Amino acid sequence: MLLSAELGIPYVVTVHGLDAFSTNQLNGRAGEWCRRISQRVYQSSKRVICISEHVREQVLQRMGRSCRTSVVYNGVDPELFSPCEDPVSSASGALSILSIGDLIPTKGFDVLLHAFAAIISEFPGLTLRIIGEGPERSRLQVLAQELGVSGCVSFLERRRRREIVMAMRECTLFALPSHYEGLGCVYLEAMSVGRPVIGCRGQGIAEVIDHGSDGFLVGPDNDKELALAIAMLLRDQGRRRNLGSAARDTILDRFTLARQAEQLARIYRETVA
Repeated sequence: MLLSAELGIPYVVTVHGLDAFSTNQLNGRAGEWCRRISQRVYQSSKRVICISEHVREQVLQRMGRSCRTSVVYNGVDPELFSPCEDPVSSASGALSILSIGDLIPTKGFDVLLHAFAAIISEFPGLTLRIIGEGPERSRLQVLAQELGVSGCVSFLERRRRREIVMAMRECTLFALPSHYEGLGCVYLEAMSVGRPVIGCRGQGIAEVIDHGSDGFLVGPDNDKELALAIAMLLRDQGRRRNLGSAARDTILDRFTLARQAEQLARIYRETVA
């Protein structure tokens, strides 16, 4: 913003999360300072780019409808995140659930553990892999022990992108019941790999997933509904395959890196016109 004023060069700013003014991360004077500076930055920019309509609403609630915004969804590299055969056809034939994200309360990993514990007796050999790091790790590990599923749950540290691709290809389904999500790239990546994905209603991912057609949406903090959705998919290989195929088509149609780049380039051209 300051360089723009000094040099006379227009700028745009992209908002990647729901905490558009950093007021949820910071309280008191620090939070007030962030809110005030964020508003100045947005107001002075030529365009505020948001990664979903959900994020745009957060910006407009404080900035007003006169703030010039555009939604540009994150894109996926469909060549890197490409499908493979259904893992249930592997030698082990094991069913597995994958979840990826920072181990923080808003991601809903405790909800996922409760849902997993509720269905494990129906699916012998079912496993849950959680990839990520964060302050909730110890608490989640204790919760898994208390629920009696620690032997079936793996907590893994962050992985490189190609390792993430392999993990997504190997899983039966992907679930992340996050209740504070601007969009969530991991959902898009799992969809691009052709896996059935479960997210939460009322979040950015609900703008991508057509419930029942290319993925499932459940209520936030609702482990019972999540358990029902997971169990339904685990029981029906054909439905998993259909959802995964439709999910891949959704990504190819609307959420590739090429499409994202085209939209950003258009905005940049409009900004300097």
